Amino acid sequence: MKYGWEQFRIALGFLTVLPVDRSLEATPMRLGRSMALFPAVGLLLGLGLVVIDSLLGALIPRAVLDFLLLLILVSVTGAFHLDGIAGLLGGLANGTDREGVRATIHDRRIGAIGVVGLVMLLFFKYLCLFNLPLSVKSACLIFMPAAGRWVQVVLAVSCRHLRSREEGGDFLEHVGERELLIACSSLIVVALVLFGLKGIFLAFLLGISAALLIKYAELRLGGVTGDILGAASELMEAFSLLIVLAVI
Repeated sequence: MKYGWEQFRIALGFLTVLPVDRSLEATPMRLGRSMALFPAVGLLLGLGLVVIDSLLGALIPRAVLDFLLLLILVSVTGAFHLDGIAGLLGGLANGTDREGVRATIHDRRIGAIGVVGLVMLLFFKYLCLFNLPLSVKSACLIFMPAAGRWVQVVLAVSCRHLRSREEGGDFLEHVGERELLIACSSLIVVALVLFGLKGIFLAFLLGISAALLIKYAELRLGGVTGDILGAASELMEAFSLLIVLAVI
């Protein structure tokens, strides 16, 4: 129990700016193993959004509140994954080969294409959230961040890792089938609890999209880095909103 709690705190400290106990030593092995609980961190973030939505729903117009919810999610996570999606979009637009794309992704300077793509993605998420029926809004606020962090585990286990030890990506080497099984089981349970039997279909659609991301990462990029995992997380959040809007 204590070990699991420490893993959760490591994952929470890595994925958010929340004041968890920084005295925990997040070694590459411990950080890699903690990825099993990435969906649980997403679940916690979603529950926080639901609480805020419930408290402010009667005070603030929905259009403003939904924008505020996305802003809070970005702030709590330190815009950690937005940097990845901006870099990926810029790299895909400007890079001519794998090396060129990866070099652009890792360049912290964001070009015009990255900025436009990032704004459009956030606007897309906002429109999907705003158009959700109120009957499923709370469920989707929980499901979205959980799905976004689940896909990181899937890609980390299924794709070749590109970053070297010197670049700080060696923790991905410690993510394996155990972490994948826990993460997938967590997502399926969350989907079932939130959406009933339709949740199985939603999880199936997420699985298909994750398989496509794996294929694309291997063929176009040659594998994954931490930035690519972050980009995949943002894409999966947007896709989870879209499929709930379309299916539920």
